[in-house]
Amino acid sequence: MTTTSPSPAPVLVLVPGATGAPADGGARFHLADATVPQLSVTDLVATRGDGVFETIGAFDGVPVNVGPHLARLARSAAQVELPEPDLATVAEAVDAAIAAHDPVAELSVRVMYTRGIEGDGVPTCWIHARISDDWTPYRSGMKVAALDRGLSTASAGTSPWLLPGAKTLSYAVNMAAVREAKRRGAVDVLFVASDGYVLEGPTSTLLVRRDGKFLTTPVSAGVLPGTCVKKLFDWLGEHEGAAVSEQLMTVEDVTGSDGAWLLSSTRLAAPITHLDEAALPVDHELTARFQQVLKGQA
Repeated sequence: MTTTSPSPAPVLVLVPGATGAPADGGARFHLADATVPQLSVTDLVATRGDGVFETIGAFDGVPVNVGPHLARLARSAAQVELPEPDLATVAEAVDAAIAAHDPVAELSVRVMYTRGIEGDGVPTCWIHARISDDWTPYRSGMKVAALDRGLSTASAGTSPWLLPGAKTLSYAVNMAAVREAKRRGAVDVLFVASDGYVLEGPTSTLLVRRDGKFLTTPVSAGVLPGTCVKKLFDWLGEHEGAAVSEQLMTVEDVTGSDGAWLLSSTRLAAPITHLDEAALPVDHELTARFQQVLKGQA
């Protein structure tokens, strides 16, 4: 009889100094027991989903894109009018969480920053590090459903209160979209704007190759500025001499392309094999190189 070793325990780091020195004079951050309750039921993240977050991938103990992720956290916080986080303290807390976790090949490190307990006015911040899900099937290729987001690409300019480009913790719609995709026989989603242009995935950024050029949706269309696509754009330009650009694209532009991927910090580069029923070409060799770049290993 064979037994399976238990997965390494997750690590929790509380960061009371996320906006400066704690009022009680205590440590800016400290390890906490991830197996017991730590969050107040009156924290506004629990009652209203009022907060922002980032997920950082760490590979063989080395985190990738920490600076860009935390800069985006600060931008998201500004958009929802949260106090500016002390990014140096948060970065140290991220390192502490990784160091405290058992060594694993792939670690998911989530940085959570909320409005805090209702009426208190003090934000809540914590870091949660756990072994990543097995994304191997996605990295091999996946079927994606195109779903209407119900907003035009102009909404970022006309309706900033909808928080376009902010990575908030209000993810109910995103998760509902993924469930709908699965009902349609797909595993993920590519959102489409009401004016017909493709946007992003619920937890990912779109990358498309057309005629030797690599394209992504402009941030001005209301998508999250992707840390992964920025890293790949830099690598493609420097090492491959490839042209890269932001460009509005239709569903037909994607289905008629030379390949497309959904990018995220833990799943890395997941090639789209089908968008609805349209088959797309998959370049497995290039995808493997993208994986290495996004792991910080190229």
